[in-house]
Amino acid sequence: MSSVIAVYPGTFDPMTLGHEDVVRRATQLFSSVIVAVAAGHHKKALFSLQERIEMARVVAEPFKDQVRVESFSGLLRDFVVSRGGKAMVRGLRAVTDFDYEFQLAGMNRSLMPDVETVFLTPSDKYQFISSTFVREIAMLGGEVDKFVSPFVQEKLAAKVRSLGRE
Repeated sequence: MSSVIAVYPGTFDPMTLGHEDVVRRATQLFSSVIVAVAAGHHKKALFSLQERIEMARVVAEPFKDQVRVESFSGLLRDFVVSRGGKAMVRGLRAVTDFDYEFQLAGMNRSLMPDVETVFLTPSDKYQFISSTFVREIAMLGGEVDKFVSPFVQEKLAAKVRSLGRE
């Protein structure tokens, strides 16, 4: 395996089994993967940045030899370049993701001509999972254990309780 650093950016609010599967797949392709947790200036996150970093670190623990979790704000380009990234990993669940991701990849290529975007699809059983759906199901009192790790499930339950939405 060549020594290539890949960056997997996202808000990870929360980190799902689909995200975890993409991380696992990325470790099979790249020597080092940085899970880059976005501060999320454009999205209203359910979890704080620190909570999202903690969840990502726990979920990435089985891959700790190859994966590190960091936060970033500002331009993703600046983060990727400062870390020596040569690839950016993006997860694709369905055709509906492709149009947005294709445009984003084009913009990123313009901003970072030396960085390749690599699209990875999660396992079939995770392709329908989105953080948005997981948050909504949890907030409405539904079961999310099939969509997130046990640690993330505990964090979601605690967050729902703290918001008085049991």
